[in-house]
Formats: sequence, C-alpha cells, structure tokens
Amino acid sequence: NVDNKKGSEEHMTMIQENYMTVVWLILLILLLLVEIITVGLTSIWAAGGALVALIFSILGISLMWQIVIFFVVTFVLLYFTRPFAMKFINTQHEKTNYEGIIGKTIRITERVDNLHQTGKATVNGQEWTVRADDDAQILEPETLAKVINISGVKLIVKKYEEE
Repeated sequence: NVDNKKGSEEHMTMIQENYMTVVWLILLILLLLVEIITVGLTSIWAAGGALVALIFSILGISLMWQIVIFFVVTFVLLYFTRPFAMKFINTQHEKTNYEGIIGKTIRITERVDNLHQTGKATVNGQEWTVRADDDAQILEPETLAKVINISGVKLIVKKYEEE
C-alpha cells in the first residue's frame, strides 16, 4: 500500500512536470505571437524568459526555480538589451527640433484668422497650422510673420516688423 501511494505521488509529480512543460511552451508561443503582431519589442524579453523556463522544465528542475528563472531572464534581457535594440528599432523616428522654429520669420501660405480658425505656413518643408498671438490680427497670404511660440501643433505668430 505504501509502494502504491509512493508510485501514485511519483506519477502525479511526473504529470505536473509535463503539464508545466506544456504551459511554458504555450506561454512562449503566445509571447512570440504577440511580438510578431505588434512588431515593437513588446514581449520578446518575456519570450526569452519563457524559453529558459521551458528548458528548466524539460530538465526536471522544480517549478519554483522555473518561475524564478523566468523572471530573472526576462528582467536581464529587458534591462541589458532594450536600450540597444531601441536604437535600431526607432531609426525612422524624426526629431522635429521645433524649438529652432521659435523666433524664425516665416511666410504665411493661408490667411491667418483666429476667429475663423484658419491659417497655415510652411516651415522647413513642413506645413503648420498658424494662429496669431492677437485674435484681432489677420495675416494675409505672403505676409511675413515671426514665430513667438508653439502651442501643441500650432505656431503662434505676430506680424513681422523690421527692427
């Protein structure tokens, strides 16, 4: 009877180990699918942790150590490789250097009328929405204006006057 009980416990342990191997495999597949769908390095680090935990499970290492290694590997991969990876992932990110626009003299391309919410200008090849600093001021196309501020995606200007 004792041997039967011991054999039953060993059988349950074996089932649990196989179950955890399947769980780690499913988690690894799901994390890789999320990574493929998002293409933004969102879950690749956790997938690395799941892979190492899967290997630990196959080797028969206890569940506690599998969970610990999952979190440790995920953290190490995230901490050490993310900054390096982000340099290569975000190569298409264009910096606007909008601070350099403030103080610049620009040519108005569409009538600036705050009350009618109109006004546009092209600065460094990019079209901007333009508003006058004074609601009563209207600037016609081809008028020169000086950028005095930026509010969100709008240039705040005043009519250019030679100094």
